[in-house]
Amino acid sequence: MEVLYKEYLITDDKERINRQVVLDYLAQSYWANRRPPDRIIRSIENSHCYGVYHNDKQIGYARVITDEATVYYLCDVFVMKEYQGQGIGKKLIEIITNSEEYEWMTGILGTHDAHGLYEQYGFETDSKRFMRRMPQGRKA
Repeated sequence: MEVLYKEYLITDDKERINRQVVLDYLAQSYWANRRPPDRIIRSIENSHCYGVYHNDKQIGYARVITDEATVYYLCDVFVMKEYQGQGIGKKLIEIITNSEEYEWMTGILGTHDAHGLYEQYGFETDSKRFMRRMPQGRKA
């Protein structure tokens, strides 16, 4: 899948993902800054990934984990700061949530600061139903 949005290319071609761009961004994020780099690389390998590119430079990313039947988990969504405010993140979420692949699946995600964005695409806050278990492994 490839979609042109303004002068940006959004694609699910995993081979185009610049792993270093993803590693660098997630190392600074509030949600993944404690993930070891080898785990991030493995997460890319084992997920559906979407990249956003401007003149072949990766400027955005999103990752989807799914059983490919009933549920998908949208995570690690970002657009580089200098490209924010242009609707790129919205277009990325729109492409993913409107995909035939995920149409009949329950979508879940976690966010501290983007509830308004995701509500535009049908996500609802449900703090009474879902639970989580944080990683229990020792830090290497």
